[in-house]
Amino acid sequence: MIQIDSTYTLFLDRDGVINKKINDGYVLSLDDFEFLPGVLDVMPKLAKLFTRIVVVTNQQCIAKDLLTVDDLNEIHLHMLNIIELNGGRIDAVYYAPDLKSADNLLRKPNNGMALLAKNDFPEIDFTKSIMVGDHMTDMEFGKSVGMTTFYISINYNEHPLVDYSIPFLQNITDYLIS
Repeated sequence: MIQIDSTYTLFLDRDGVINKKINDGYVLSLDDFEFLPGVLDVMPKLAKLFTRIVVVTNQQCIAKDLLTVDDLNEIHLHMLNIIELNGGRIDAVYYAPDLKSADNLLRKPNNGMALLAKNDFPEIDFTKSIMVGDHMTDMEFGKSVGMTTFYISINYNEHPLVDYSIPFLQNITDYLIS
């Protein structure tokens, strides 16, 4: 269990955490974007627990010319609106548009998106932050700045980058005490 207070920040990966991941593909339209079960139910609870909720997502589909920045922004606006309509909140969305092979500080596991969030919200304390993701790059991203990590996986084997493993985002509230 983690004792949190109102100064904590929650960092969320997008695909596989908030919405259904497309195997060997990308969310390229609103039709492709599907919330995972339980996400819309847990977001209002998380909004009450965390001062800031931030999404950090790698989106190399932009560099591959499969999606424009405007199209990505439309998908994110839709996500934010639906979450808000259901009583939740996301304060900011950061994305890395570059290819995996690109040496870019924004792309996870690098911590550039965390630093952008800290710049926009100076009150963020990474030691009072939680990163939730479904890839080891998310865990490495969180650990690189001192966050507590939650790994979303049904078939989990222990790993030094993972503090907690949960099957779905909605299960995080079982580990938080406010």
